[in-house]
Amino acid sequence: MKVVLVNGSPNKYGCTHTALKEIASSLHLEGIETEIFWIKKKPLSGCTGCGHCAKAGKCTFDDSVNEFLELAESANGFIFGSPVHYAAASGAMTCFMDRAFFANHCGNRNLFHLKPAAAIVTARRAGATATLDQLNKYFLHAQMPIVSSRYWNMVHGNTPEEVLQDFEGLQIIRVLGKNMAWLMKSIKMGRENGIMEPDKEQRISTNFIRK
Repeated sequence: MKVVLVNGSPNKYGCTHTALKEIASSLHLEGIETEIFWIKKKPLSGCTGCGHCAKAGKCTFDDSVNEFLELAESANGFIFGSPVHYAAASGAMTCFMDRAFFANHCGNRNLFHLKPAAAIVTARRAGATATLDQLNKYFLHAQMPIVSSRYWNMVHGNTPEEVLQDFEGLQIIRVLGKNMAWLMKSIKMGRENGIMEPDKEQRISTNFIRK
């Protein structure tokens, strides 16, 4: 089983990477394979609503979003990490999430359905809970079980060295890794013992404006 950990920071080896490495170590101890995927420094466009993904199953902008969508095929779980910028995920991470999840949805790729997911955020001081709320909404829309820890999934520090001094934060994300491994193993065992996925209902879309 494999977890893909997405680094949504413009700094490849910064605070977010440090936190993701801590989770990866926790997952390894539970026998779970991991891969850290960096969204890179190249500017990422937001979704333009062009509809290309509905036809091709991938985004019209051929960048790290499409690289991730291909990698997601083999993943059993996901952790998305972002620094806090103005009490929200980084601008690039927001564009990345919008396009990746929209391409999956409109392209009917089924990359995320019922796969466990979690978000982690890194902050110098504040804005972490607002950022977690933002990222968790993608998982709820994609019908992904959200993995919890013993507190909100955040670490504090302005440098990787400071993150390593946040002992409570590091414990929180280690527990997150253990909980994710347990849930993934439980899902696998359930499938092996005949517990089937819920039947999919045809989507109903209701507009709220009426004539």
